[in-house]
Amino acid sequence: MSRRDATRRVQIRIIGGKWKGRKLQVAGHSIRPTPDRARVTLFNWLAADLPGANVLDLFAGTGALGFEALSRGADHATFVDNDGDAIGHLLRQRTRLDAAAGIEQADALRWLASQSSDQRWDVVFLDPPFDSPLLATAVAATAGHLSEQGIIYAESNDAFDWDDAAAASGLQIWRHSRAGAVRYGLLRR
Repeated sequence: MSRRDATRRVQIRIIGGKWKGRKLQVAGHSIRPTPDRARVTLFNWLAADLPGANVLDLFAGTGALGFEALSRGADHATFVDNDGDAIGHLLRQRTRLDAAAGIEQADALRWLASQSSDQRWDVVFLDPPFDSPLLATAVAATAGHLSEQGIIYAESNDAFDWDDAAAASGLQIWRHSRAGAVRYGLLRR
């Protein structure tokens, strides 16, 4: 890799809504944004659920999912990540887009456990580090914070057992697909 390639900043684009085409910086090489193909499918699935929604982007990374939801009509998004560089990028993106967003630097699962049992979200995005064991725990923890018609989006590798996670959380797999090595889907009550 040339020095120029090593210093080139990775960007992803918002694919729809009022900020369509705007680019988001990726904080570091360890952050793996949701593939474009998966985001297109996901936001087609969620089109009717986003207007007016309260959204949680847990393990936010680039914030691509939460900012895309805001671009498509969500009222508010809360972004949670423990990486300082990611938080810095999220703060700059929020300012640049003038987005209705709260940003929390914290361990995602500890932060979620600290939230009132009355706190509810309409859409929760769960995209923890790709090969980490956090997804099943995160699905179970967020299930109790869903609004009545709430939806959880989850992204996983092949090792994740979708059926077990849904059953353990009292949820059902609503939609499911794959983009390369990434499996993704929606869970709801």
